[in-house]
Amino acid sequence: MAEVVEVQNGDLTCGSLLHQLQKIWDEVGETDEERDKMLLQIDQECLDVYKRKVDQAAKSRSHLLQALADANLELSTLLASLGEKTFDGIPEKTSGTIKEQLAAIAPALERLWEQKDKRIKEFLDVQTQIQNICGEISGGGDHAGKVIVDVSDLSLKKLDEFHDQLQELQKEKSDRLHKVLELVSTVHDLCSVLGIDFYTTVTEVHPTLNDATGVQSKSISNDTLARLAKTVVTLKEDKKQRLQKLQELATQLTDLWNLMDTSLEEQSFFDHVTCNISASVDEVNVPGALALDLIEQAEMEVERLDLLKSSKMKEIAFKRQGELEEIFAQAHIEIDTQAAKEKILALIDSGNVEPSELLADMDNQIIKAKEEALSRKDILDKVEKWMSACEEESWLEDYNRDDNRYNASRGAHLNLKRAEKARILVNKIPALVDTLVAKTRAWEEEHGMTFMYDGVPLLAMLDEYAMLRHDREEEKRRLKDKKKILEQPSPEFETAFGSRASPARVVSTKKVVGPRSGGTPNRRLSMNQNGSRSGKRDSSTFKEDAASRVSGSEPAPSTP
Repeated sequence: MAEVVEVQNGDLTCGSLLHQLQKIWDEVGETDEERDKMLLQIDQECLDVYKRKVDQAAKSRSHLLQALADANLELSTLLASLGEKTFDGIPEKTSGTIKEQLAAIAPALERLWEQKDKRIKEFLDVQTQIQNICGEISGGGDHAGKVIVDVSDLSLKKLDEFHDQLQELQKEKSDRLHKVLELVSTVHDLCSVLGIDFYTTVTEVHPTLNDATGVQSKSISNDTLARLAKTVVTLKEDKKQRLQKLQELATQLTDLWNLMDTSLEEQSFFDHVTCNISASVDEVNVPGALALDLIEQAEMEVERLDLLKSSKMKEIAFKRQGELEEIFAQAHIEIDTQAAKEKILALIDSGNVEPSELLADMDNQIIKAKEEALSRKDILDKVEKWMSACEEESWLEDYNRDDNRYNASRGAHLNLKRAEKARILVNKIPALVDTLVAKTRAWEEEHGMTFMYDGVPLLAMLDEYAMLRHDREEEKRRLKDKKKILEQPSPEFETAFGSRASPARVVSTKKVVGPRSGGTPNRRLSMNQNGSRSGKRDSSTFKEDAASRVSGSEPAPSTP
């Protein structure tokens, strides 16, 4: 036993073990047959052990070969994925043991894996940006899903394509952001002009569009752009409609002011309304210029003026009528003023005519009246001269009839000078009347109507004057003949002072007198009977005589 332990503690070999086994068999007394059987068993067991080891070795080699093949395949796959044809560090020759070959290719694989991981990160970064921008454009935001990188193609060419796509998207994003900011600015300006709350308006389009968010955080989606554009169109249409409404109100205000002769001070309160009466939509940019409260204020003012218009219109219409009557009066055209005023009242109270039309019609009447007065001016000036001459003629006759006209009384020399001038003027009367008759007839022929003077045909007045003048001349001749019989004054005396009328004469003479009062044409053509002044008739009586003579022979002319 001690021997066995010794052997065990020593170096064990197959020979030593077999020697020990032989000793044990000898001691035991094993037969040769048993011994051979045991030896065969031992050989078989040894063979099995070797076989297992060989199998294990073969399997290990197979694994190493597969690992080498996988490494080469991985190497090829990585190179293809990265778009590389070659790579520094890959052994050109495949010599050496399997483990040596694996050891040689391992560093290249490790570096390629590192490069692949780096490339994947680059792809992930650029694709994430692309996806985010696409999400902003589509409106999906950060809910577009996880980015998946295609590891089969990690080439620089593919990466450059993604970068190009990213640049295009970034440019589109910049353009969209610029468009959004431009539309937001337009909305702000429109809201300012219309008096609408800007923040409420843009927040309804998208919450990110107010000033509280940064520029890069603003929505640039298709929906946002579409809603912004629609909002701008709506606000512009609203602005257009409000401007049209305001301009209509401004026009109404202007018309009412003109109708009612409103003072400039009162009109100035609505300068902010009338300043845009002819402005285009794009020209109205003042904040609050088209606010609803401003339009309502203008509407209220129009309503207020409309209520005052009826009573004010009567006052203005009567004022226009007064102007018309003044023109006719100065032109000596007779009109029915009472009937005209009653007609104005009836038109205004009926409401069947617009006040502006009524005033426009009256303005046209005033224009026509001025034109008619202008066409009559030349004749009226000559009528003025004629009546003035008649006044002087009447005065001269009274002067000649005065027996004391040559006395050295105060002012006698002035009367003498006036008498000399009056004789010159009186001598011009026939020519003046002839000219006046010719011009009057030409005027009547041109205008197709009778020239009326204060309701009396002027030609009839001139004819009446001519008849009176003729009768007066006849009376003068008869008187002169009687004077020659009754008195024989010395030639020297008559030459110096003119003939003197007898104080006791009873023969009547006809005269034309025309005193003036205040420069107004209020003259009288009168007849002096029996040398007294009690037989004077005013101009209306003379006109009635002329009118009665015309009515006896022809229809009375219509009043202009």
